[in-house]
Amino acid sequence: MEHHGQLHRKMNHMWDLVVMQAREQLRAAKQRRKGDRLVIACQEQTYWLVNRPPPGVPNVLEQGPKRGSCTARQVLMTKNADFYKREIECCRRALGRTRVKSSVSLEAYLKFSNQHRPHDPIMSGCLPSNPWITDDDTYWAINAPRVAEPTQLRVQRWAFSFQELLEDPVGRAHFMDFLRIEFSAENLSFWEACEQLRHGGQAQVPGLVDAVYQQFLAPGAAHWVNIDSQTMERTLEGLQRPHRYVLDAAQLHIYMLMKKDSYPRFLKSDMYKTLLVEAVIPPETKRRVFPFMWKPRRSSPSPALLPASASGECVAAPGGPGGGPGEA
Repeated sequence: MEHHGQLHRKMNHMWDLVVMQAREQLRAAKQRRKGDRLVIACQEQTYWLVNRPPPGVPNVLEQGPKRGSCTARQVLMTKNADFYKREIECCRRALGRTRVKSSVSLEAYLKFSNQHRPHDPIMSGCLPSNPWITDDDTYWAINAPRVAEPTQLRVQRWAFSFQELLEDPVGRAHFMDFLRIEFSAENLSFWEACEQLRHGGQAQVPGLVDAVYQQFLAPGAAHWVNIDSQTMERTLEGLQRPHRYVLDAAQLHIYMLMKKDSYPRFLKSDMYKTLLVEAVIPPETKRRVFPFMWKPRRSSPSPALLPASASGECVAAPGGPGGGPGEA
């Protein structure tokens, strides 16, 4: 912890410079042509391959504050046939390893931050008021797990990912209504039944497994779901010794089917667009506390810059707290 504190103090004053350089690199990377980006990426990979520490030399980027002893270093510097074989194999794996460029990572991070910023209670505030610093609990009431009318921010989160939609009870209920219109509600019902099996009691597992199989997977089932033959074979083998995870393969198959097929159509449907328009936008009832959450105020024009009146006289600018007459 002491070494970490020293490093933090040394790098703290340089953080603004690092952020500025990262933004400039991202902006320059977007303006480059595809061929130039490919050349720079190859140059970067070549640089790190050439300038990597020699075999047996401790790497300061990978070791902690505690350094090895001299004896250990002498052992590491021992070079034999096995040592070079390991180094060659390590280099081969390094060349075949997939790496993400810093520009791509920074762009994804900025996109994630801009997308989630309006939904962060600390960065954007709580509407209608902050329940952590006031006695008003309206924020908890309008964001309860089950409400009649969801807020607009809540409906917008459903478009972030399919998992966000399933984790929200209100969003899952509206998605179920959409699937009923498309005659595929059994997919979501099967997924919910598998979740109940996974998180249910151990004594209820055999009964739940049999009920889910008879309702969704058995030939001629009332709500039969379509899964591939290989998944069905693995599921039938697992049913001989039922446990709470026996339907995971079938559940994953249905989950990916809804994610790739039904979920995009739900976001483009008139139902979701109507929910987004009719969603509740709570009004702000209390000023935000933290300075970075205040909305910038629009400055009023100076009286000295007001246009002249119809009589040809200009409005005088006050000379001090008490004000003073101006000259025409």
